[in-house]
Amino acid sequence: MVVRIPIEDSIDLHTFQPKEIPSLLEEYLLECQKKGLREVRIIHGKGKGVQRTIVHSLLERSSLVESYETAPLESGAWGATLVYLRRANSDSCEHTK
Repeated sequence: MVVRIPIEDSIDLHTFQPKEIPSLLEEYLLECQKKGLREVRIIHGKGKGVQRTIVHSLLERSSLVESYETAPLESGAWGATLVYLRRANSDSCEHTK
């Protein structure tokens, strides 16, 4: 089943299963980069931290990501992560470090 997600500056992962997150996020970040977005917010929720751990693990390995940090209080605090994307590079086809 294909799920269409709007490419905006934030994505809420609450409706996705943890096993869906890695492929979903990699594709989402790539499309954000193609669209020229440099900063996106990933809302993973606070809970037990399972989704946050999955998200941070993917961000650590992704060559699309310049850096990331816990969102400030007004943007979700530890229930969200701000991601700073690298500029698109037409010479690079590799998406994981």
